[in-house]
Amino acid sequence: MHPMVKPALRRAWRSLRCVQFGITPAHAVVLSPVDAGTGDLLSLLDGTRGTELLRAEARTLGLPDGHLEALLDRLAAAGLLADASAGRPGKSGVVDAALDPLRADLASLSVVHREPDRAVRKLAARRALRVQVRGAGRVGAMVAALLSAAGVGTVEVLDSGRVEPWETAPGGLPAETVGERRAAAARRLVRRWARGGTRAGPTGAAAGQGDGRGSPGLSLVVVTPRDGLGAYVPDPVPAGPWITTGTPHLYAGVLEATGTVGPLVLPGGTACAHCLQEELTDRDPVRPRLLAQWRSGAPHPLPACDLSLATAVAGLAAAHALAFLDGDLPASTGARWEVSLPLLEWRAERLRPHPDCPCGAARGAEGERASAAGRTQDTMAG
Repeated sequence: MHPMVKPALRRAWRSLRCVQFGITPAHAVVLSPVDAGTGDLLSLLDGTRGTELLRAEARTLGLPDGHLEALLDRLAAAGLLADASAGRPGKSGVVDAALDPLRADLASLSVVHREPDRAVRKLAARRALRVQVRGAGRVGAMVAALLSAAGVGTVEVLDSGRVEPWETAPGGLPAETVGERRAAAARRLVRRWARGGTRAGPTGAAAGQGDGRGSPGLSLVVVTPRDGLGAYVPDPVPAGPWITTGTPHLYAGVLEATGTVGPLVLPGGTACAHCLQEELTDRDPVRPRLLAQWRSGAPHPLPACDLSLATAVAGLAAAHALAFLDGDLPASTGARWEVSLPLLEWRAERLRPHPDCPCGAARGAEGERASAAGRTQDTMAG
């Protein structure tokens, strides 16, 4: 082990015996008391020395035996310790060059997760994951590129038709793909941003696009329809196989200059598309009539999808997807985040499982907890 204080956290001394690691309240940690000798030893924890050499350095500083181990225990308990050797396979001491494009992502994970080697393990675990992105417009293509660049092992993109000029975007489908099949263009985009062994999964009909069936082995489905209506008011029919197979799915899109991220649906645990439709019908009895008209016919030919708004939605959706894939429950779990131009103020709505929905979330323990959380949030907001 080559112990080091997590380098992603900036260090500043609050006093002669008190040191703060990190700036932001979400992740800053204060270590106290710290005597002069311990402070000198802290400066040596930069990942260039193994524990044996550090013990020798501690003796040179006049520190008693066991002081290094006690300090490392304190740092580990505070979530400040990392192992610099984690990115060096075998005993060669050579840094894995494949990790270079993901160094910033690794640093971010090291801030989020307290254990010394958990960031590396989380990043490595992404390589075994398979995500399906359904829709390759401005939002979907960018989400696929971001997940690929973040090291997700297999990223599939399902869509039909050909790329239109207004669907291209920085970070998404480039201008030279206009007129190409969306599925093929999205596949190349995923490959271009592949990190750590990312693979572009099958696209189009090869991936079962037309039948909408659930597919085994999927870690997550991200629903990003080019017509944002499918994200703003999700259709329960395509989601049926995901509910049946227990496949988590996240909705994101832009409709009429309004962006949405969520809900992240955990089948049987949180509100699904059918729950949302039932809730909307309870609030507005004519809603089914409106939905039938909105969903009938061809998708809207030219969505009102501002480039900067689409980028913001794609970034947040990808971040929520990665948080879930890394084992956490992001704020979109059972909730929807919404933002509209021109003020761009994000607002959240908790979505409760509906008792009449056959998904069973309202009857399950997770559904009960989600409902309780929603009631608590509503009470606090009031």
